[in-house]
Amino acid sequence: MSLSRRGLLAAGGAGAVPFTVAATPRGRGTRGTGVRTGFDVLAADGYRLLAGQKVGVVTNPTGVTTGQAGTTGATSGVRHIVDLLHADNRVNPVAVFGPEHGFRGTAQAGGSEGRYDDPATGLPVHDTYLKRGQALADVFTASGADTVVFDVQDVGARFYTYIWTLYDCMEAAALAGKRLVVLDRPNPVTGRAALGPVLRREFATFVGREPIAQAHGMTVGELALLFNGEFLAAAPADLEVVRMTGWRRDDFYDATGLPWVPPSPNMPTPDTALVYSGTCLFEGTNLSEGRGTTRPFELLGAEGIDRAWAEAATAEQLPGVHFREAYFAPVFSKFQGRTVGGVQLHVHDRHAFDPVRTAITLLVTAKRVWSGFAWRPDHWIDRLTGSTEVRTLIDAGATPAEITATWQPDLAAFRTVRRTYLRYP
Repeated sequence: MSLSRRGLLAAGGAGAVPFTVAATPRGRGTRGTGVRTGFDVLAADGYRLLAGQKVGVVTNPTGVTTGQAGTTGATSGVRHIVDLLHADNRVNPVAVFGPEHGFRGTAQAGGSEGRYDDPATGLPVHDTYLKRGQALADVFTASGADTVVFDVQDVGARFYTYIWTLYDCMEAAALAGKRLVVLDRPNPVTGRAALGPVLRREFATFVGREPIAQAHGMTVGELALLFNGEFLAAAPADLEVVRMTGWRRDDFYDATGLPWVPPSPNMPTPDTALVYSGTCLFEGTNLSEGRGTTRPFELLGAEGIDRAWAEAATAEQLPGVHFREAYFAPVFSKFQGRTVGGVQLHVHDRHAFDPVRTAITLLVTAKRVWSGFAWRPDHWIDRLTGSTEVRTLIDAGATPAEITATWQPDLAAFRTVRRTYLRYP
């Protein structure tokens, strides 16, 4: 590169992302003329950012490219970036790090693939799931990597664990003296707005380490900048973010021209991601959140629920969504092999749809119409929402409007902080 990293940062000003290329025309769902991911931008520049470095890659099945920028030009079909990096003599990959569900994505929720050698490349795959701090730093050190690259597709929800894998990797990279490079990807449900309650630190877990909104409205690259600037400022990572080109904040995933690879087994489509930042709250109840069906997080229900729930939810006249009386039998998870009743969400106007407000309304109406409604005994709902307020207000009979009003001051404060780190128009 013609300028040193220090020089690039100085030229870009405070908080600037140092690695950029000339912008390409914005596309609208046409492969090759739409969004180029951080990896595509990196590859088009000949991997100069990784030159002379031993590279470790934190990724999963979503770390793919469609041949817009490959090893020697166009590639065939959808290829994984680790396969391409391994085959390219301009890069020296020495390790892969697998998050929850694993590098190749074979594990269910709450699982990983462990330590093994990847059959396709021979590279050692290290398990990062539930590792953080010095323990994760030791993994990075043992791998021999100089630079850790992060390339994972997020879905825009605070409790989706990949963003906290990023956070933990940033913290560990600083401890281990490694550089961390984030290859950015789109927020599939747009980056227009932050929605929902903001986590309170006393409720921090792996489904939320720091106080951000339930639907954060940011890309992983933007989150990395926010993490470094707000939460890791005492010991920040040596961070580089490779920005996308062609993506705008109001783009849903189908406008990007990129293939959808399920980031986890129960995130099969972008439609799932659209509702997930709200209906994942049903994990904190005794109702099924649709795991074990073909429409997880869009189908919700339990034994003993009938059409009354769909009718009650419909009566709330929420924007952008219809509720259909539905019956289903999950093949695993809650109510495995048993027929349950409930609702299916049908989002008909995704611009008007608010997933968090919708989920709160569904929780309130479920408790109202079904006498069997209960929270998980461990009060997991508090970890998902970030405080006790949602649970206690619903138990007290509060309305959805009363509940959503309680988090507006914290949300407004987060939106102000968030604005500093947004990097796309």
